[in-house]
Amino acid sequence: MLEAEEEYMLAKRWKEQDDQDAAAKMVNSHLRLVAKIAMGYRGYGLPLGEIISEGNVGLMQAVKRFEPEKGFRLATYAMWWIRASIQEYILRSWSLVKIGTTAAQKKLFFNLRRLKGEIKALEEGDLKRENLEKISTTLDVSEEDVINMNRRMSGRDASLNTPLKTDTETEWQDWLVDESDNQETILANHEEMNERRKVLSQAMGILNEREQIILAARRLSENPQTLEELSQKHSISRERVRQIEARAFEKIQKFIQAAKDDISIKA
Repeated sequence: MLEAEEEYMLAKRWKEQDDQDAAAKMVNSHLRLVAKIAMGYRGYGLPLGEIISEGNVGLMQAVKRFEPEKGFRLATYAMWWIRASIQEYILRSWSLVKIGTTAAQKKLFFNLRRLKGEIKALEEGDLKRENLEKISTTLDVSEEDVINMNRRMSGRDASLNTPLKTDTETEWQDWLVDESDNQETILANHEEMNERRKVLSQAMGILNEREQIILAARRLSENPQTLEELSQKHSISRERVRQIEARAFEKIQKFIQAAKDDISIKA
């Protein structure tokens, strides 16, 4: 461990002269601090060696930014950098889905396990009402946030290639059910839709220009025009517009029905 005066001189040499040896000595003298802090994060199921390595990264960041003129020791300053680096590593490693993206969520993530341990609720799935209320009040977060975080912390990501049992080659992914349509159904629907569009295009061809315009405006548009709008556009009465629309639609229906009957005969 470094004496205060020695630590100050090493920090000055590193800051003013870019002395790599001085920086290395400050880092090496605080490795035990990293290990001590890392031990407090053993309960997250991650290799202790990797947690310590991440803590060392935080320590090096602290040494890089340390300002000895402010009068406090490196250990006091580095402690926050070490914890922040370890916590970021745990959050990255915990799940492929990002969690703890805000300061409040990070606080909840890293205090929830500790509080559950204090109230002897580590083995609970969903928290009991009294425990939920206590944690929510202690951390000053909503009960819904506690419930969501607790459920996300209850299970880590698992590979779909993991065997169901140790004595079988069957994997979890073999039991997944794809609820979407299969390729044959998708292709059949696609072909049917193309055929309908083709028949509709042919049916529109039997209408005159004004019938096509009015039918499209009334029946085929996402924002159908009113009879009043079309009557003004074509300088005819609203009743005449309605009659043209009805006649055009009737022609279309007859054409499509004839096409369906023709397909049935060929089949």
